[in-house]
This record gives sequence, structure tokens and C-alpha cells, in this order.
Amino acid sequence: MLPTITKRAFRPFSMPNFFDDDFFPVLTSRTSSMPSVNIREDDKFYTLELAVPGIDKKDLKIDINEDVLTISSETKNESEENRDGYKRKEFSFTSFCRSFYIPENVNKEKIEASYKDGILAVDLPKEEEEKHKITRQIKIS
Repeated sequence: MLPTITKRAFRPFSMPNFFDDDFFPVLTSRTSSMPSVNIREDDKFYTLELAVPGIDKKDLKIDINEDVLTISSETKNESEENRDGYKRKEFSFTSFCRSFYIPENVNKEKIEASYKDGILAVDLPKEEEEKHKITRQIKIS
């Protein structure tokens, strides 16, 4: 499997669920800054599926550094309105960064990604094992 680094929440209060609920979900939503990920494995691939709805494909970045695959995004939005003697300017900035260790049996040269309907899929192909492995038992004399 592909290990990922996770962050654990510090909860010093003993009252369950009271402090877990978000009063302002738009500002404090745990899913807004860190996309959910599914990791699947079959005989030929590891597949990462990240839920990134509303993010344009051009704002997504995938990097490999040594044995670490990093998926990130930064989005900046600004709007300005001048009307009837007042001026209003708003801006927002969203970003995320997720990193995964790449197993030794992955062919890094053939990693591919696709984006459809808010889901980023990254396929990590496994290297083919040697097909003619010789197995035998050796007698000790």
C-alpha cells in the first residue's frame, strides 16, 4: 500500500462531539483543505483517486522527488466592484498538498494521471516481475 502522512486532531476537552462540530463549515471544513483519497491496488497498478471538485485541471500539480509523489494545488481568486460611490474588493486563496511514498515495485517512468468530473486519478504501474523465476530446493550434503 502507499503510506501517507496524516494529521491527528488534538482534543483536550472531554465533552464528546461538542467541539467536533463546525459552527462555520465554510471556514473550518476539514475536507476543504485536504481532498479525500482512495487508494486501490490490483495486479498491475496502484491507483490514487483524489476528490478535487471545482479545481481546474491546470491548477493541479503532480511531482515526483526520489520516492515521494506529491499532488498539490493553489488557487487564487479576486474580484473588485466599483458602484454608486463604494468600492468592494474580495479575494480568496485555497491550497492543498498531499504526499505519498512510492513503493519500490512502481515504474516511475510510466506514471499517468487523468482528471474527469472532479476526480483526479493517478495510475502507478507496477514493474513486471521476472517471469522465469527458478524455484527449487537444494539438498545439503
